[in-house]
Amino acid sequence: MERLRRSLLVLFAVGLGASITLSQASLAALTLLWLWGLRDPARRAAVRLPLLGPVLAFVVATLASAMASAEPLTSLVASKGLLLALALWVTADLLSGRGEALRWLGLLALVATVAAAVGVAQVAFCPGELERGTLGRWFFHRCDRARGFFSIYMTLAGILVLMLLATAPRLIARGPYRWRAVASWGVMVLGLGATYTRGAWLGFAAGILALLPFLRRGRVALAGVLVALVGVGLAGPHELQNRLLKMADPEEAGVKERVYMWRSATEMWAGQPWLGVGPGGVKRLYAGFALPDAFKKRTGHVHNTPLQILVERGLIGFAAWLWIWVAFYARAGALLRRLRAEREAERDLVVACLAAVTGFLVAGLAEYNFGDSEVVMVLWALMALPFALEPAGAAGGEAKARSAGKDPSPNEPSRSTA
Repeated sequence: MERLRRSLLVLFAVGLGASITLSQASLAALTLLWLWGLRDPARRAAVRLPLLGPVLAFVVATLASAMASAEPLTSLVASKGLLLALALWVTADLLSGRGEALRWLGLLALVATVAAAVGVAQVAFCPGELERGTLGRWFFHRCDRARGFFSIYMTLAGILVLMLLATAPRLIARGPYRWRAVASWGVMVLGLGATYTRGAWLGFAAGILALLPFLRRGRVALAGVLVALVGVGLAGPHELQNRLLKMADPEEAGVKERVYMWRSATEMWAGQPWLGVGPGGVKRLYAGFALPDAFKKRTGHVHNTPLQILVERGLIGFAAWLWIWVAFYARAGALLRRLRAEREAERDLVVACLAAVTGFLVAGLAEYNFGDSEVVMVLWALMALPFALEPAGAAGGEAKARSAGKDPSPNEPSRSTA
C-alpha cells in the first residue's frame, strides 16, 4: 500500500506539469486510497483536514448558487472544479513530515522546469505554420507564446508563478544542491517570460515582495534578482519591452478589453447580488451584457478572479471564498510563529507557500486563474505542504494542553480544521 501511495504521488506530480488527464486520474486514485485508509478509527483520529470549515462553506455556497440559477443542471456541472479541493486534504494527509514535503516539492519543481524548458523551445524555434495532424504541429501550435504541454500559455504561466515562489528560498539556502536549484529557477523564469502573460508577472513580483520580510538572510540578493529581471525585460526583445511598458496603459487593447469586461460583470452581479448567476453563468449570459465597444461579445470569464466569483456565486459565495485565504494566512502564519529559528527548512517552506498563494491571488486580478484546473490543483497541493509538517494527533494534544491551562509547544503546531 505504501509503494502504491508513493507511485501515485509521483504520477500526480508529473501530471500537474504535463497532463491534466494524468493529474486528475492520479488525484482520484489517491483520494480513493486515502478514503480507504480512513476505515481505521486510529487513522481517522489523526487525519489532517486543514481549512475544512472555509472550503466546505465555499462548496455549500457554490451549490446553493447553482440550484438558484436559471439553469441548475448546467451550473451543477460547471461546479465540478470543487472536487479539486480534495488535493489539499489528500496531499496534506499523505505527506508526512519535512522530508516528504520537501522531496515532493522538489519533484514538482523538476516537472515545472521541464515544462518551462519545453515552452522556451516552442518560442525560440517557432517555425510558423505546419501541416495539420503532425507532431510538430502539436508542439509548435500557437508558439508565439510559451505553453509547454498545456493548451494555452496562461496555464503554464500560472503554474510557473506558483513554483517559482514556492522554491524561491532555495536560491539562498546553504547546501551542495543550491546551484541545481538556481539552474531550475532560471529555466522557469525564462519560461514565465516567454509566456508574455503580464498578470502572472505581476503575481510573481508581488509574491517575491511578500517573501522578503520573512527571510532571515538573502533579502537583498533576492530583491536584486527581481530588479535585474525587470531590467532584462526592458532591454530584451521588442515584444517583451512592449508588454512591460504598456501594462498600465488604459488605451492598450488588452487593458481596455478587461475594463469593458469588468464593467459588464458589475452589471451582471447587480441583478443577482446574493447568490449570483450560478457557476458557468458568465459564459451563458455575457453576450447580453457586453458593451458596444467591447471586442469580445462572448466570453467564459471576465479576467478577474474575485469579480468572477462575485458574479457567479454572489456575495455569500464571495465571502466564503475570501474566508479560505484568510484562514490559510492565519493558520500558516501561526505555524510559522511556532517554528523555532533553527528549523530553517520548515520555516522556508511555510514562507514560500504563503508567497505562492499571494502571487496566485495577485495574478488573479487580471486573470480567472481559479477557474484553471491545472493551476488550481498545483495551488491546493502547495497549500497542503505547511500542514504536512504538523505531527499526527497534534490537534488533540493542543486541546489537552489548553484544558490544562498550558500553551502548546511552539514546535508542535495544532491541526485545527478551520
